[in-house]
Parts: sequence; structure tokens; C-alpha cells
Amino acid sequence: MLLPFLLYGFIAFSSILIVYYLFVFSQFSFAKKNEKKAQKLPISVIICAKNEAENLTHFLPHIIQQEYENFEIVLINDASIDNTLTVMERFASQHPNIKIVDVANNEAFWGNKKYALTLGIKAATNDYLLFIDADCKPVSNKWIQKMSRHFSAKNKFVLGYGGYQKTKNSLLNALVRFETIQTAIQYFSYAKCGNPYMGVGRNLAYHKSEFFNANGFIRHMHIRSGDDDLFINENATGKNTTIEFSTDSHTLSPAPKNFKTWIAQKRRHISTAKHYHFKDQFFLVAFYIAQVLFWVTAIILLSFSYQWQLVTIIIGIKLAIQYVVYGYALKKLNEQNLIIMLTFFEILLIVFQMFIFIKNSFSKPIHWK
Repeated sequence: MLLPFLLYGFIAFSSILIVYYLFVFSQFSFAKKNEKKAQKLPISVIICAKNEAENLTHFLPHIIQQEYENFEIVLINDASIDNTLTVMERFASQHPNIKIVDVANNEAFWGNKKYALTLGIKAATNDYLLFIDADCKPVSNKWIQKMSRHFSAKNKFVLGYGGYQKTKNSLLNALVRFETIQTAIQYFSYAKCGNPYMGVGRNLAYHKSEFFNANGFIRHMHIRSGDDDLFINENATGKNTTIEFSTDSHTLSPAPKNFKTWIAQKRRHISTAKHYHFKDQFFLVAFYIAQVLFWVTAIILLSFSYQWQLVTIIIGIKLAIQYVVYGYALKKLNEQNLIIMLTFFEILLIVFQMFIFIKNSFSKPIHWK
């Protein structure tokens, strides 16, 4: 008696996923490249660093070498205890377009990246702000050009893509990159649908006026994380936000080297998501639940060989649509080789995310170092 109801549920969950693929995620997957011409707007690139001496030494030259006429680099030293400030001063002595903001610990905002970022934004000379992390580099010297070309009287927010460097023969690296791609597909697609809900601080731009109009991070200053996604969730709209995904606009960071580091990172991200607008949480959770129940009901039905022909056909249709939609997205984000492991990674991520949800319900994640 239970199997017929499971079949109906399986069909319903399959339909929900197909709707997501065809009407939401396809918005990004099949989006055409924006051929807007480069502008000559004055840009302030903002980098907040805490104990990042080594990363700044390695990655900052990629920012300095950008082919753009008018930009400054605002380096924020967030109470580092290593040689971060010394490294910043060395670069600043050689490049006059570098400005240093040295932030001491503030008892009221101790360990809060948003406090340091606020001081850096206030110190920025220019109104157009472009954010990147200290352990991150643009893939090309046209990064500023590609991200800044979207600013206009209408567009105040530009969402970019921040990926991870590839490591050969590493399952963890491939899984991390796939999860990053899936997240990007979601936030790019929702932005294309007129509902931007997040961005990543590794590659994000907005007009300074939007920061001050929102009173900065004041509404979520008590939350350690969220200087990127919560700020976008609260202030970006379908009318003032656009996306940039051309290859030259991408940034890359070293991927987490072990599961412990990655789990800590994802725990922070997931704990922040509970502060999103309700509608955003609803659509994200609905997709995840549909994924879980699709595979659970499929496995049960196939285990009992109940209507296995129909179940197999539906699985095939779902996978075919998913592979096409994800395939185009992976090509846009230069991760085509991940398509081979798509189904395996999807199931692995479902289990991994469930573990994170459970772990977060029993203990709080550790935030900004």
C-alpha cells in the first residue's frame, strides 16, 4: 500500500526538480554573454586581510597588474598578528595607488570583519567598489574592466564568479569546485529571474552609495559572517543588480586542502543562510528537499522493483535535462570536466549538507579568523 504513494511522491519530486532546471537554472545556463563596452570609471579595489602576509605576497601582484586606467587598491589590515602590515607597506611604497587602512581590535566589534570592511569602504577614494579576498587572484588582467563595465545609473550591484583552483587527482578538490559551481548556478539564475539573494566576497562590486543608504552592515553587524551574501540579500533587487560571468572576470582561490577545513567553511556559510529573506530560504530549501526525496523514493521503488520501468524513464528524463542545463553552466564557468561526475557529486553533496545541518544544530561554527 505504501509503494503507490511513494511513486506519486517520486513523480512530484521529479517534477519539482525539472521545473527548477527548466525555468530557474536555465536562466543562467542559456544566458548570452553581455557585450557591454569597457568604461573608465574610477574603481576602488578593496581587500580585507587578517594574517594574510603570505597570500598577499603571492596574490596582490595580480591585482596591481590589472589593465585599467583609474583604480586604487585599499588594503585593510584587520588587526593581524603576523607580517601582513609589513607586506602591505612594502607594496604601498612601490605603488602610489595603494592605500592602507590599519584596523586595531575594537572591543565592541572584536573579530568582526564587517567593522574592518566598514572602515575600508569609508577610506575608499572612489564611489565604485570592487571586492576580492586576500587569498584570491583574477584569472586575467581584465578583471576590473569586465566587472566595472556593468555599472550604470540603474545597475548598482554586480555579482561575479569566484572559483577554486584545480588540483589533479583530488576527489575533495573536484567536490569543492562542483559545490561552488552549483551555488553559482543558483545565485546567478535567481539574479537573472529578478531575485538576487547572495553574492560572494571573492568577486563582488557595488556603488558606495548603496552601502551608506543601507547604513552599512548595521542590520546584521551582530552576525559574524555575511558581509557579502547578507548585504546582497538585504539590498540587491532585480532592478539594481546584474551579473558578470565572462571568463576574464573570474577569480580563483586555493581550494580547502582537507575535509575539516571545508566543513568549517561550509558551516559558516549555511549558518548565515538562515538569515536570508524567507522567500529565498523557502526556494533554496525546497530544492534541497526535492533532491533528497527524489533519490530516497527512487532507491526504495527500484529496490522493490515497483513500476521500475516508469521509475527508470523518469530518472533518465530528470538526468538528461539536468546534464544539459548544468553542462552549459559548467562551460560558462570553465569547469566542463566536472560534468562526468555530476550525479555522484550531487548525491555526495546531499549527504554532506545534511551532516552540516545536523552539526550546526548542536554547535556554532567558527567565523572570521
